[in-house]
Amino acid sequence: MVYLSFWLAGGSDCGNSRNATLKIQVKELVSTRIFTAYSSITKMSRQSNRTTDSKKMNSELFTLTYGALVTQLCKDYENDEEVNKQLDKMGYNIGVRLIEDFLARSSVGRCQDFRETADVIAKVAFKTYLGVSPSVSNWSPAGDEFSLILESNPLVDFVELPDNHNALIYSNLLCGVLRGALEMVQMAVDVKFVQDTLRGDNVTEIRMKFVKRIEENLPAGDE
Repeated sequence: MVYLSFWLAGGSDCGNSRNATLKIQVKELVSTRIFTAYSSITKMSRQSNRTTDSKKMNSELFTLTYGALVTQLCKDYENDEEVNKQLDKMGYNIGVRLIEDFLARSSVGRCQDFRETADVIAKVAFKTYLGVSPSVSNWSPAGDEFSLILESNPLVDFVELPDNHNALIYSNLLCGVLRGALEMVQMAVDVKFVQDTLRGDNVTEIRMKFVKRIEENLPAGDE
């Protein structure tokens, strides 16, 4: 398997594209389809007891497709900070679209509090779309902040960050997805990576903080 570091290494010298906005919109639609398609593949694999090799192939295809997306962003933008912003923005717009699919698949009702929300995210949402179940830990005393701890992150399989992309938050799309999806159910949150196995940490940690409830008469929209 070719490591994605070779793909990323060639993308840092290119400037912004004239059609960046259109490209981003296309990538968002493609990425949304990636998440929903991978979810369907994972579900079918469980139901039909497909072989381990088949599941592995599906996972690798998903990982490489996301890698191609990040690679293209690195070619379109001049620095990692801007790529991080674009990944978060894309993720937000994906989350806005994905929440309807999630609610239809899971039949999950409205959560009563932030702790229940955390459990649904970890045990249902991540399992549905990424095939992993992070643990929920490190709650703040006020109960308004927690961490999702991922022992494995399927987005970073076969990935090594080259030295010239040490500020890249490779999986930052996930933060945007969580933020956009929760905003559609009237919950504003801050989401960020605080640990990442790509940077040498033992686990990947996503920190989520409740900000406020959003009035239902103020609809969210694409960023």
